[in-house]
Amino acid sequence: LGLSQTSYCGHVGVEFMFINSVEQCQWIRGKFEPPGAMHFTSAEKRTLLARLDFLARKWSSEKRFGLEGCEVLIPALKMIIDSSSAAGIDSIIMGMPHRYWTVLKNLFDPKLEAADEGSGDVKYHLGMYHERINRETDKTLTLSLMANPSHLEAVDPVVQGKAKAEQFYRGDSQGKKVMSILIHGDAAFAGQGVVYETFHLSELPSYTTHGTIHVVVNNQIGFTTDPRVARSSPYPTDVARVVNAPIFHVNADDPEAVMHVCRVAAEWRSTFNKDVVIDLVSYRRFGHNEMDEPMFTQPLMYKQIRRQEDVLKKYSDKLISEGVVTLQEFEVPAYPSRCDLGADFFTAEGEPKSMSCPPTGLEEGVLQHIGLTASSVPLEGVSRILRGRSELVKARQMDWALGEYMAFGSLLQEGVHVRLSGQDVERGTFSHRHHVLHDQEVDRRFCVPMNHLWSDQAPYTVCNSSLSEYGVLGFELGFAMASPNALVLWEAQFGDFHNTAQCIIDQFISPGQAKWVRNNGIVLLLPHGMEGMGPEHSSARPERFLQMSKDDPDRFPLFDCNWVVVNCSTPANFCHMLRRQVLLPFRKPLIVFTPKSLLRLPDARSSFDELSKGTRFKRLIPNEGPASENPQQVKRVIFCTGKVYYELARERKVLNLEGEVALIRLEQISPFPFDLVRSEVERYSNAELVWCQEEHKNMGYYDYVRPRFLTVVANQKPIWYVGRDPAAAPATGNKATHLNELRRFMDTAFNLGVFQGRKF
Repeated sequence: LGLSQTSYCGHVGVEFMFINSVEQCQWIRGKFEPPGAMHFTSAEKRTLLARLDFLARKWSSEKRFGLEGCEVLIPALKMIIDSSSAAGIDSIIMGMPHRYWTVLKNLFDPKLEAADEGSGDVKYHLGMYHERINRETDKTLTLSLMANPSHLEAVDPVVQGKAKAEQFYRGDSQGKKVMSILIHGDAAFAGQGVVYETFHLSELPSYTTHGTIHVVVNNQIGFTTDPRVARSSPYPTDVARVVNAPIFHVNADDPEAVMHVCRVAAEWRSTFNKDVVIDLVSYRRFGHNEMDEPMFTQPLMYKQIRRQEDVLKKYSDKLISEGVVTLQEFEVPAYPSRCDLGADFFTAEGEPKSMSCPPTGLEEGVLQHIGLTASSVPLEGVSRILRGRSELVKARQMDWALGEYMAFGSLLQEGVHVRLSGQDVERGTFSHRHHVLHDQEVDRRFCVPMNHLWSDQAPYTVCNSSLSEYGVLGFELGFAMASPNALVLWEAQFGDFHNTAQCIIDQFISPGQAKWVRNNGIVLLLPHGMEGMGPEHSSARPERFLQMSKDDPDRFPLFDCNWVVVNCSTPANFCHMLRRQVLLPFRKPLIVFTPKSLLRLPDARSSFDELSKGTRFKRLIPNEGPASENPQQVKRVIFCTGKVYYELARERKVLNLEGEVALIRLEQISPFPFDLVRSEVERYSNAELVWCQEEHKNMGYYDYVRPRFLTVVANQKPIWYVGRDPAAAPATGNKATHLNELRRFMDTAFNLGVFQGRKF
């Protein structure tokens, strides 16, 4: 194979000299260099031939979406599974590229149509779950294949997250029962950055799955692109060097060499609990898809491929010449259905009819206990912050951090595992959370007070992630798949940082239920707010999430959504909303635009009374003050969401317009609260309606809420816009410009004559 820094054995090259462990290097040498290391018994050879032959006979007339030329992949996976089962593994989570249809046909019913699993995705995107007896070990084995989109490698971190969750909930702290297998293409393995992000999660304490077996189907061509223009590294697997994973390069036309490598890879994973890579050096007999003629782009390669005998012919001839099988035995096999597997499919859950759930309020004793614990751990460096919390608790008040503490702590008491992951989440990006308290004198000595709230509570996991959004969000999505009775949250350092994880949002979170009938309750916390901090630290891009919300602007008041989008303005409502996410009778993703300046704003505090027993999340917060006492006298109703409410309330008070202007907050934006908005519009029947937002007009919420307001009023009344003008960038970085923009739209918001005479 022409490899450097390798050990050789027939058609196998092993890269391991970069591994900085003498023990591990010697272990690898012992598996390849001794004479007879790759010896197979006649029985093992016959089993291998049977597995190759079964594949060819069962689907002899079908293209197998790029697997021709690497047919050995199926026996290879079976060897990995058999060896892992023998080592004690009883659950395997797998992910693979979207085109290896043959793998799925070996794992689930080929008669299944896309319509059987949701809105439909092509069949080779579907996932499966199957439990069977492993024939080689007579042990029960669960195989779970994750549904995946066409975005190659996007499923990698999702698989890892689900594997981690299964290990966590089973107490499998060393990965001896649950493991993951990832199948890759050579071009995607080298080209997709999420592969690198996933590798860098592999040894982090809160993300490791204790070793993944990676199988690269290296057919030496990506789509129609040669390796020389598809990567800058010598080999597609070079990215695995960053975690010192051994890399086994093996000729896919040598089935015995492949089986040996797969067995060694499974033993490596079992022994060292580290990642390992198998590079199946192969070819692709047909084009990239049904329309492709590969002679157009790789004429010399495909002239050679057309002269190449397939691996089954080569291997059967070899075994016949060795006397392991006879020609008659090969032509009339005695294994017609040995590899047949059935499948179990998750059934679709019915669409929820409403967002109703039990009250989410808490007993006074619970609030006091959580509040005191959150503020009573003496530690130099954060003592001022903790004293501030203590004073709030004494006054029966909470700020944002304490409201979050109440939500998490109460769910832990109720047996709900809470996992919060992301950059800076332990301290909080804005130094407000402090869920992990570090000893100021002793390194690596720390305390997580929330894990000591109750004697029999559920565990709380809070973990700073690597500097990754794509990989980590995918990981947390996978983790949330494992249990509907957990609260799994990913927090972006700033809301707009989710843009580098957009693939996970677009391909998995938004359409997951529709495509694959997989409900998921993952929560995204996205800090958002215009404060003159520039275009990269201001906007969580609400417009993107709202554009992808499936609720119909013209249908009232039917509830039908793919996720829930909220922007809470009070700590109490934030707490209610997090608790509601678990108490609802169904699971939907939850998108939360969280504040920055409100974290410490005195006006944005809540009383314990707002979290008392019997209270619940408010989808809409009506006007508070004189305007609500004389609604017929109100001239303008301003609807808004989030932080801008406090700026509007402050300006209204300065102008002494509290009796003439009502301020109403939409806390839940999608699904749109048609019923509550209609009640407010009818209450202030003489007033003009305004939507005010701090975002630019072509961003934020306006394009989403406007048609829904018009549905509420049956298109008989306008909803006027107040906010920043359209712009290309989401925010200015100049403080003076920011304040001037704010001043202008505040003046418009309270100019009661500004819209008079304008056409609707």
